[in-house]
Amino acid sequence: MQIILLEKVANLGNLGDIVKVKDGYARNFLIPSRKARRATEVAIKEFEAKRVELEKAAAEKLAAAQALGESMTGKTVRVSQKAGVDGRLFGSVTNADIAEALVKLGFTIAKAQVRLPNGPLKTVGEHPVSVAPHTDVVVEVTVQVVAEAE
Repeated sequence: MQIILLEKVANLGNLGDIVKVKDGYARNFLIPSRKARRATEVAIKEFEAKRVELEKAAAEKLAAAQALGESMTGKTVRVSQKAGVDGRLFGSVTNADIAEALVKLGFTIAKAQVRLPNGPLKTVGEHPVSVAPHTDVVVEVTVQVVAEAE
């Protein structure tokens, strides 16, 4: 299916690009989340008419994400979990736990924006974690996992 991207999508393209994607990806994700639109003649003409305001909105989102990223840089998030004597956790610390801890600190972060390249954290200690409030803004945050007192 041919679609027009209404915002930058990672590994796909930038605002205004006309790309071909699988039907299910477009129908089930991109179009409902308003990241894309079917590339018909009418839609292309409407997009060209609205291009300036869409670019302005994208620039504002990027600026807000950069400001959030700057305020978040170097922060340490503390998460407590039950752990055994050897320092391994009963369970794990997931991106949802980290996002929840960041929200408690006052940042607006969704769990999908927390990136754990090696999977959930399963040991006590400090772990570097990437947080991406925007596709162009990626910030390193330290997550300090501590054993929960019983």
